[in-house]
Amino acid sequence: MTTSSNSGSCPTLYETDGGDIVVQGYQLTGPEVLAQLRDVLPNETFVVVPRELMSWFEKKS
Repeated sequence: MTTSSNSGSCPTLYETDGGDIVVQGYQLTGPEVLAQLRDVLPNETFVVVPRELMSWFEKKS
């Protein structure tokens, strides 16, 4: 896997060998924010990722 992390810290994005993206971040726990999310399955969770980190992955052609 490739990663956006240079120092082993969080938050981090990983790209699997198959091209999928794995997100590591701080768990979103604010009840008011969580109440706004919809269609959440029991085995799903949410993490916070800074917007600037998302530029680490460019769209592949």
